[in-house]
Amino acid sequence: MLEIEIDGKQVQVADGSTVMDAAAVAGTYIPHFCYHKKLSIAANCRMCLVQVEKAPKPLPACATPVTNGMKVWTHSEAAVKAQKGVMEFLLINHPLDCPICDQGGECQLQDLAVGYGASGSRYQEEKRVVFNKNLGPLVSTDMTRCINCTRCVRFTQEIAGEMELGQAFRGEHAEIMPFIEKTVDSELSGNIIDLCPVGALTSKPFRFAARTWELSRRRSVSPHDSLGSNLIVQTKHDVVKRVLPYDNESLNECWLSDKDRFSYEALNGDQRLTAPMIKQGAEWKQVDWQAALEFVANGLRGIAEDYDAAAIGALASPHATVEELYLLQKLMRGIGSDNVDFRLRQQDFRADGKRAGAPWLGMRVAEVGELDRLLVVGSFLRKDAPLLAQRVRQAAKRGLQVSALGPNAEEWLIPVRQRALVAPSMMVETLAEVVAALAAEKGVPVGGAFASGLPTRVSDEARAIAVALAGGQKTAVWLGSLVAGHPRAAELQALAQELARLSGGTAGFIGSAANEVGGYLAGALPQTGGLNAGAMIEQGRKAYILVGAEPDLDFADPVATTAALGRAQLVVALSAFDSASLRESADVMLPIAPFTETSGTFVNCEGRAQSFAAVARPQGETRPGWKVLRVLGNLLGLEGFDYADSEAVRADALGAGVEERLDNAIDGVIVASHAAASDVLERVADVPIYFADPIVRRAPSLQKTRDAAVPVARIAPVTLAALGVASGQRVRVAAASGEGVELVAVADDGLAPNCVRVAAAHATTAALGAMSGQLSVERV
Repeated sequence: MLEIEIDGKQVQVADGSTVMDAAAVAGTYIPHFCYHKKLSIAANCRMCLVQVEKAPKPLPACATPVTNGMKVWTHSEAAVKAQKGVMEFLLINHPLDCPICDQGGECQLQDLAVGYGASGSRYQEEKRVVFNKNLGPLVSTDMTRCINCTRCVRFTQEIAGEMELGQAFRGEHAEIMPFIEKTVDSELSGNIIDLCPVGALTSKPFRFAARTWELSRRRSVSPHDSLGSNLIVQTKHDVVKRVLPYDNESLNECWLSDKDRFSYEALNGDQRLTAPMIKQGAEWKQVDWQAALEFVANGLRGIAEDYDAAAIGALASPHATVEELYLLQKLMRGIGSDNVDFRLRQQDFRADGKRAGAPWLGMRVAEVGELDRLLVVGSFLRKDAPLLAQRVRQAAKRGLQVSALGPNAEEWLIPVRQRALVAPSMMVETLAEVVAALAAEKGVPVGGAFASGLPTRVSDEARAIAVALAGGQKTAVWLGSLVAGHPRAAELQALAQELARLSGGTAGFIGSAANEVGGYLAGALPQTGGLNAGAMIEQGRKAYILVGAEPDLDFADPVATTAALGRAQLVVALSAFDSASLRESADVMLPIAPFTETSGTFVNCEGRAQSFAAVARPQGETRPGWKVLRVLGNLLGLEGFDYADSEAVRADALGAGVEERLDNAIDGVIVASHAAASDVLERVADVPIYFADPIVRRAPSLQKTRDAAVPVARIAPVTLAALGVASGQRVRVAAASGEGVELVAVADDGLAPNCVRVAAAHATTAALGAMSGQLSVERV
């Protein structure tokens, strides 16, 4: 520790700290523009000039290292004179357009100009004008306001991982710009809006929508991915106008993904379902809540009497709250059915009844930076969990070695040291090879879960991954969305568990939805012999209750799901949005509130339960989902549905705690070897980042981005050549479980041979059916 005196105050700071760090410890504010705690030091704005004892001139506090016994004055005459001089230069070319600037009222330059600026300018020459740049549909530019702090440039390179912005020219002619004819397409691009200290970069969807002082601010939690980023939701007249990050170092730090930031547009869209509706013949009629709920209660009661309560099934979105999932399963068990599930995109349910607890990441998100070895299996990491990928990116700079196994090798903007690029059907065998190689490397026998023994032949790629894991002090194995939806998911988890044991590390699921862990904790899955989501679709039920799910986009097999719902006598849909698929499949639609209009709880991938309250009044006749299920339970005469608020439901659902119920261990899953066919094409199905849930699908600005482009058929060049198809040609892709669809074939070097990557959760590909399995490709 070093001692430093700042404005007469003695403080101790760690060796290597800067004067700016010491000032933060002392509680002293030093004006600055280019400095940011999460970015590298640029020291180019010079606003943080301070007086240092024995220094011949003022020094930048952000770039001056502390020395023992140093004396610093931040508000002395010399320091303030230097700071005022810098401010005068910054304002020379800055336009006087604060009244029409979207940054007005929350502008760092505006604030500091009050304290360090003059009442007039000595500069009489013409001000420079900088042409605006097209950065895409999310970020608006007014580049004449730019003060060249380079925060945005450093963010795109250091945090987002790809230099999409740069500074060209010198002196007065310096400009921040993207590369020629390029836009900023990062899934984290909206953070440059927060970072910009002036009005040069502002939110395009929020542009001219409101002034900051007109907005009410409420804390909330993101419903879009497994991280559960903390939000500040800003509203005006009960309409969500903007979403900003709430600093939480243990989760999202000070960042937000674009999915979290801009999806709010859908909440005010014309596809909101705002009144209960019942299908009469082929027409939908709007009714009041009493009529709709009595219709549902009488329908469920009639089917239970005519058939059996087991003829009713409930399927909920993993983005639903803990309270909604808990009351849904309580409703189903109250009427005598154990058919309830939230794992809509899962295909392998063999681990049910063999789990020790709720599956989770296996570690805290804040501990990612401490890892030195990480194996990621079957994941689209960068798009499935953008801010978790960002933490891995920073850890890789400090020495973390990342390995990957799966059929996809798209650019994560993270150095991947070892990779096994294999088709989905070979993932189990390849992971078993890693286990065999790691056991040999460690000289430790493996567990007894292998029916036909471990592979005797180990590929070079598998051995390289094993050697990497063996050399780590703190290791982790993460299973991604491809594993969760894999036909042999239980075996992959058993192998990951064995890898964690052999390496002395942890294994867990990354997750792809806001409340997958919460679904297990709420008991929203079969427990006494009921049907899981796959069986409910395959075997069919007489009645279904859908909560927050769309049949053609949210299930492992949209074709089979739509057919099963079509055969049912009653389909009840609780949804915040109207949709063509719900109108086709459902008999009654009940409008439930999205996360901004209800209270609830999400349990993120690390097992952290985060509750939130409504930030706006429900639109129209919309009601919180937990209240709808509570009233439905009352109408059915079920006991235990007398909750007064969501906190009481949460207390029943989660009990005294969550941590003791988290456990990735499974016992009794046998790993067997399967001979994989080498001459068939296999589907690799990703869920695009902006089609993952009903809210982001309806956000207009997000749907204009590159990541929301119409899906194509991505195929390895060697496979394209074997098919006689050139990249850019239209092909017909067909599967046994669905119909054929026409797509553009695109060569993709990051895909395993004999694989066809076709995105799911999209209207143009829903007709393909199951998210995994064999495909045929023919040139049109």
